[in-house]
Order: sequence, then C-alpha cells, then structure tokens
Amino acid sequence: MFDSQLKDTTAVVTGGSSGIGLATVDLLLSQGARVALCGRSAERLEQAVQQLRGRHPEARLFAQACDVLDAAQVQQFARDSEAALGPASILVNNAGQGRVSTFASTDDAAWTEELHLKFFSVLHPTRAFLPQLERTAEPAIVCVNSLLASQPEPHMVATSAARAGLKNLVRSMATEFAPKGVRVNGILVGLIESGQWRRRFEAREDRSQDWNAWSADLARKKSIPLGRLGSPDEAARAIFYLATPLSSYTTGSHIDVSGGLARQA
Repeated sequence: MFDSQLKDTTAVVTGGSSGIGLATVDLLLSQGARVALCGRSAERLEQAVQQLRGRHPEARLFAQACDVLDAAQVQQFARDSEAALGPASILVNNAGQGRVSTFASTDDAAWTEELHLKFFSVLHPTRAFLPQLERTAEPAIVCVNSLLASQPEPHMVATSAARAGLKNLVRSMATEFAPKGVRVNGILVGLIESGQWRRRFEAREDRSQDWNAWSADLARKKSIPLGRLGSPDEAARAIFYLATPLSSYTTGSHIDVSGGLARQA
C-alpha cells in the first residue's frame, strides 16, 4: 500500500488500546512503521499489545500506561518512546470520551472537566512530542475529533462546545507549526462501531434482529445516508492519509468520517 515511506517512521498513538486508536496502530504497523501507544489501563494495553504482536510478530512496538491529562506522565512517555523507537514523526491524538448532558444539567464542575479533557488530551501530547516532530522529515499531527464539532447535539452540549474548540485549535496549531514543517489535521467521526454500541445491541428489545439489521435500523433513525455505522478501520484509514506524505499539501483541515450524516439537514 505505502510501506516504503514508513519503514523508518515512528508514530505515536494516544488512546491506542481499543477502537479507532487500536485500528490506527494496526494499520501503521502493517505499513512498516514503528509505533508507540499509550492508554490509561495497563491491563487493556497489555491485551492490545498481545493482539498486535500476534498480527505483526516482527513489528517494533512500544506500549506504556499513561494518563494524557497528567503532563508529567506524558513527558515521561515521550522520553521513553523516543529511547525505544526513535523520535516521532507522527502523533495521533485520540484520547477522550463524550459527556451526555444538556445546558440545564451541566454544572460548572462538569463544564470544567469536559473542557479540560478535550483540550489537554491534545495539548499535553502535542507539547511533549513537538520537539521530536520538529527534528524529523515530514512530521504530522492528527487529532481525532467528533462531528459534534460542526453539528452540535443538544443532549451533549458541553462535549459539542469542547469539540468545536478543538477543531479551531487544530487550525491554529496548523498555522503556527507550518513554518517548522509540522502539518496538523483532524478527522470528524460520526457513529463508529464500538463496545458501547455492541452493549446496546446485546440489550436490544427485538431479539430477532442480528447486528446488521439492528445497526442499519439505528443508522436509519440517525439519518445516516450510507445506512450503517462506520468501522474503526475506516476511521483509521482517514487518519493514515492525514498522517503520511499522501496528504503532504494538506494542513489545518478535517476529514468527515460520518457516512454523510447531517443532523441539521
């Protein structure tokens, strides 16, 4: 596919033990990159590493438990990953979850927590790895964001606002880092298959529906034109494009990975 340009590349993926992060690590390894990943849970991280080593036995892989909201832990992860694999030329900021709440039900503490999570899960890794990126050829940062950044949901008011801020942060960093050759882009994901949706499927009322029928029905209710949920692999391929020289003239941009979802349509 593209392995010749990644054989001497080190990539870093936060939130790499499951979902989109794990799919991104898998794709990068398959294309010859060295990959460092982190996650909060040491147990889940070890399970992910075992899975990845089973698929890529010759891969150069480094994993470390790390809370991206702890600046000291992230700085240590940056030092340790460089010692293990060399300086990073790709950083994928993928950590972070959403909060379900309306304006009325979101108190000051919840606003502070949500804004802190969304911004500092990007700021801490970017600060820690930027010196490495600046020393490499064709460096790139990719931030995994949500379609909520452009199409807010009233039942996720704090997350929608924080996601919009992150979208603008990507554009600001892209402008500031461009003179040093560091590209910064993002993806905006819609409904992606995950453990959350699988758990809802297991709790479904209509037991006659299989996963395909149930998820297609969900996609119809959510007005997704492609009629299905996306897969982590599909999001990973968009990340791969933005992280590699395939998108060498692209910075400050976002790819919509949502199946055409338009909530305000």
